[in-house]
Amino acid sequence: MKAATATLFTASIQPHPKDSFAISFAPLSLEEIYKLADDPANGAVVVMSGTVRNQTNGLPVVALEYQAYEPMAMRVFAQIASEIRTYWPDVNRVVIHHRIGRLQVGEISVLVAVGCPHRAEAFEACRYAIDTLKHKAPIWKKEYAEDGSSSWVSIGNCQQKC
Repeated sequence: MKAATATLFTASIQPHPKDSFAISFAPLSLEEIYKLADDPANGAVVVMSGTVRNQTNGLPVVALEYQAYEPMAMRVFAQIASEIRTYWPDVNRVVIHHRIGRLQVGEISVLVAVGCPHRAEAFEACRYAIDTLKHKAPIWKKEYAEDGSSSWVSIGNCQQKC
């Protein structure tokens, strides 16, 4: 597995021209992401919206701060889209946008959308995208607790419940 991981970061993945990847300080827009994933050949567009919740493991959280190693994260996003097209060749569009900076409870931190002729494949591909992003993307979050304490966590260390 080490060799495959090394290849991921040294190989140049050419993104599909209909895909969209971004890391941004600006708020993310569901409407914009949906439009980017839409295509006349789609029978389904599945969108996953990750939001800042008010607790982690039962402890109150008031905000999150995200940081990313952007060049590598963008390559990971492109690799995810490439893998999706290997597993689900009918996928028309893959959109992965992640926010960085300090976010308040309720704000959108990540949007993933997949446009595809069939809903089953769109759901499966969208889930694959967010699960793979969580494990491979060099993105970290700092959780700010109600008591003023904070701690950094790699989103790759998140289990299925993150």
